[in-house]
Order: sequence, then structure tokens, then C-alpha cells
Amino acid sequence: MLRSNRKISYAQKAIADDAEKAGLSIKKTIDLLAAQNGGREHNGFLDKDYQNYIGTKRKATMIKGDGQAIMDYFRKAQAEDPSFFYLVQLDDDDLIMNMFWADGRSIIDYKYFGDVVCFDTTYRTNEYGRPFAPFVGVNHLKHTVIFGAALLYDETITSFKWLFETFLTAMAGNQPKTILTDQSAAMAKAIEEVFTESHHRLCIWHIYQNAAKHLSHVFNASDQFAKDFSACVYDYEDEEEWYKGWDDMLTKYNLRNNEWLEGIFSMREKWAMVYGRHMFTADMMSTQRSESINSVLKKYLKPKHNMTYFFDHYARLVEDRRYQELLAEFKMRDTIQVLQANVEMLRQASKVYTPKVFKMFQEEFVKVLDYTIDKINKNEVRVEYKVRYAGRGTEHFVQFESSSQAVDCSCKKFEFVGILCTHALKVLDKKNIKQIPRRYILKRWTKDAKDGDLRSSVRVQGSSEKLIGKRYCNLHYNFREISTLAAENDAMYEHASEVFSNLLKDLQGMRKCSDVGTSPEELCSNHEEDHRVVAGVKTKATVGRPKGRIKGALELRKSHKVQSKPQGKKQKTNCSQQAAGSKTELQIQNYQVEHESQSSIISPPGENLDSTIWLNNISYTQLLQDAMNSPFNNPQE
Repeated sequence: MLRSNRKISYAQKAIADDAEKAGLSIKKTIDLLAAQNGGREHNGFLDKDYQNYIGTKRKATMIKGDGQAIMDYFRKAQAEDPSFFYLVQLDDDDLIMNMFWADGRSIIDYKYFGDVVCFDTTYRTNEYGRPFAPFVGVNHLKHTVIFGAALLYDETITSFKWLFETFLTAMAGNQPKTILTDQSAAMAKAIEEVFTESHHRLCIWHIYQNAAKHLSHVFNASDQFAKDFSACVYDYEDEEEWYKGWDDMLTKYNLRNNEWLEGIFSMREKWAMVYGRHMFTADMMSTQRSESINSVLKKYLKPKHNMTYFFDHYARLVEDRRYQELLAEFKMRDTIQVLQANVEMLRQASKVYTPKVFKMFQEEFVKVLDYTIDKINKNEVRVEYKVRYAGRGTEHFVQFESSSQAVDCSCKKFEFVGILCTHALKVLDKKNIKQIPRRYILKRWTKDAKDGDLRSSVRVQGSSEKLIGKRYCNLHYNFREISTLAAENDAMYEHASEVFSNLLKDLQGMRKCSDVGTSPEELCSNHEEDHRVVAGVKTKATVGRPKGRIKGALELRKSHKVQSKPQGKKQKTNCSQQAAGSKTELQIQNYQVEHESQSSIISPPGENLDSTIWLNNISYTQLLQDAMNSPFNNPQE
């Protein structure tokens, strides 16, 4: 095919651009065009022509430099969504160090479901190797929701502290009840300083992964050890009994001087259930929701994608997630739950709970008949019962107050998950209470989780300028949610527009009658805008496996012989390379020392645990999955 006859048409370019946004590879896109045109020979161009077009297009997106392109992306996003929040941290050379962003929908989702946050930094972007740090949670449908994301320069206390403070700024200062993370001393220190009102819990999955790595010899030697270790993680409800169980495990398997166990023992309050049963986690014990986001993101991104493409494909991931949530909402409103028993409490639960939460509740309810109950104590205020499975197994102690219909179980499932446990339901059945008391129906698990009053519970206090800022944030939440709802159909849109118009006239009239306050114009004029120009994205020396191919012993020997010959001027070049190599080595060493001083828990680069470890011819992945099953869902206790 002659060069003069080869051309990619505008229509083909449009299809190619859409395919690129959708994450299709170059080969798949060419195959798609060939199928539409009846064969490759009818495309009108060579495969190389298409590769050149895509390469030129990618370079054009970064012609201003990565830093400026990132800032342009953020500004464009904010122009399209006025609620879009972003903050970029620059160093003294105006290079981007850390960045955080969250769109308006993410901020709204956090208002409703930000009681528990998962935070993870295990994924690295392709081009710069930066830690990608998403803030995620779970909504009323038990779907993963994204509250915001960040790209960090490093994982030091300083970077984490900046990020967490920025996150709280975006979320109007509202702290989560619980934050789940992996093991990182730098992260833990920053959480302690910033999230002062939150409980910090460690990911149970990572605890088990590290156990598999550090205690593999014990797992190999005994099938019982996994059960004993799991009991220390999940089973105990009393602290003294937990201490005894831990001590017995150390003695039984001769592990008293094991350094790793000593390390996690010092952090026991962050992972052992005996210390965390009273903390609400929305039925989450690990950061796997964050890691699942990372896993999906890898499918969207290609190795050659630059930073701008990263943001585009991240936005696509978020959009896909929200579309799935929308489908689930429609299905929920159009589906009747299947009851395993036609009783009042299940009918009530099916009407208020979302499908997955109702399923959880029904599983607890149907087990009631398998449990026995005995009264063990009574006074003027409350009665205490002992409840256990089929008269054997673990004993659970439930207190009940008749005046308020308050029920409190030692397993703390309601406090931890947000629904009543079988033991509490057994007591309610004993007392002939046929409906779930309203105090035990968490709104965040109901079909109407997003309905209700949007007014902030935070009292607005402070100086005149700060007062206006806080009032604006509180009102902005309300109007953003109203606008989102009103845009769904014409009737609601017209009604909201009329109400807004009348409200604006009323407020303008009130303003004319009052001389108190600072006008928006005055407030804007007092604000100094930062006009610094971003110079680029800050990079650092890579640590870990070299990018080049690893050579064999024979190749290395031959290479050494060639380099050992005298080469005149080239010898000086080698000396300068050695000096440069020494400098790089020093930088790497300083990097490692810095991280060691901040965290002795973080595994060194290159020591990641394989996804599957084989012990006694059994896949340890399966063993971990069995162990990760919530103890609240085990019928035979």
C-alpha cells in the first residue's frame, strides 16, 4: 500500500479515540476496525500508521509537561463539577509532591457512609511508581464506594499527615468512626495525630499473610495451629481469657521468643477482636475493598499510559462503579425479598433493609431456634441471660431492659456490624417482642439511607471570615444533594428551580435590610490566590529490582572480561559512572534508613508474599479465606 494512499479517516480516528478511552489495546482496536471494514486490507492504513497516530496523540496530551497537564485536568474537572475538590502539594522547586482529589459525588457518599474508611497504598502507578492511595468505604447496598484518592511522593509521616489533613478538609472535618489500614508505623503515627476521634484497626488479611510468611514452619508442622491462631484473632470476648489463650498458644508451639509474634502482640489492640468488638466497622475486617479497587484499576491502565491517562481511567473506574450502584438501586426498588418464614420481624426487616443486609439479618434470625436460653441474673432494671448454640459451645451473655427494650450481647455484633445477633434475637423472642426495636435499625443499612435532614450537626463557631466559610460548606452540602435529586426528572427540576428562585429573592431582600456580615465580594478580595506555576512532577530514585533483563552467569563473565580491558578515554567514563553509581547507592541507603526508622514493620521491597502458599499439600489461600469468614456468621460456635 503506497504511502500516498494510506490515511486514517476522521470516523476511524473517532472510533480509535473511544477505544483508547475504553482501554482497548492497539491490536484489538485494529481488529475491530478490520471487522467493520470487511478485512485489514480495507482499513486504508497499515498497523504501523495506527500505532504512530496513538503515539502522537499520547505525546500531545503531555506537551505542556506532566505537572501542568495534571493541573489542567484538575481545573477542568472543577469547571465541570463545582464541588470537585483537589489539593496539590509543591516542593521548593514547584515540583508536585503529593496530590489529593475527590468529586462532588464522593463527598456526598462520605457524608452518608463515611463512618468506616479503608485506606491502602499497595498499588504503584506505572510511570512514576507513586503510591496510589484510595479512601474507600461501603454503602447501604454493601457496594464499595470511593471517597477520594491520592498520589503520594513517598510513604513518610509527613506525606501521610498532609494527606489525612487534606482529606478531612475536603470532608468538612468529619472524622470516620473507624479507619482500616495495613501495617505501617508511619501511617499509624499520622493517623494518631490527625484522626483523633477515630479508631484505628489493622487489616486482618495482612495479619494472616504475614503469619504465613513468618510462621510457615509452624503451619507445616501442625494442622491445629491455624485454628488456635484464628481463635486469638476472632473468638475471645473476655480479655483475660484472650491472654490465657495467647499464652497457651505460645507454650504449645514453642513460640515464646518469636520476634514477629512479639511485634504483633504489642499491637494487639488494633487487630484482636477482643479489643475491637465494640468498634463499628460495617462488617469489614480488612482493606480488601481498597485492594479490589487497585486490582480493577490495573485492568484499566496500560504500562505506557502517562499520568493524564491515569486520571482519565480512574474516572472511568469510578463511573462504572456508580453505574453498577444505580442498577442495584433500581433492582432493589423493583424486587420483593424472599422470606424463609412469614413472621412479623422478617416482614419488617425486608421492608427497611437493603437486600444484602436483609440477607445477613435473616441468617441470624433463622438460627434462633437452634439456640438455648437460660436466665442467670435479675434485678429491678435488667435481666441477664446465657445463650449458646444447641446447649453447647461458646456461651454468650445477653442483658435486657424491659423499660427501653434495650438488649446488649457480649458478642457485640450490633456494635461491630450494625445488625442484631442471633443471641439478642433469642432474648427478644423470649420476651415476645415481634418487631426490631427502632434503635437497632441503623439508617446507613436501610433502603432510605440517603434520605433525611442534611443539616450539619457541627455548630458554626469562629471569626467572621471563618463563620462565612463554615456556613458556606454546610449549605453547600444541602444544595448539592438537592440539585442531584432534582435533576432526575422534569417535575422535580421545575419545582426546585422555582423554590431556589424564590429563596434567592428572599435572601437578597433580607440582605438589603441588614448591615451585618461580610459580603462575598469582600471575602473574595481578601483571599490571596496562589499563582505559582507547576514545574513538573517530583521523582525519586527507584528501589528494588532493576528494569533491565537479568543476565546469566556466563553473560556476566563475558561482560566482565570486556570491561577489564584498558580503553583509554572510555576508562574515565567508567570511573565517572562508578562515582555516579556510588551516589545512587547512598541515596538508596538513606531512603531505606529513613523508612526503617519510621517503621520496622514494613516488609522490605521485593519480599511480598505470593498469593498462594502451599502447606501440607493444601492451598494456604483457601485456609486464609476460611479464616477470614466473619466469626459472627458461624452457626456452630
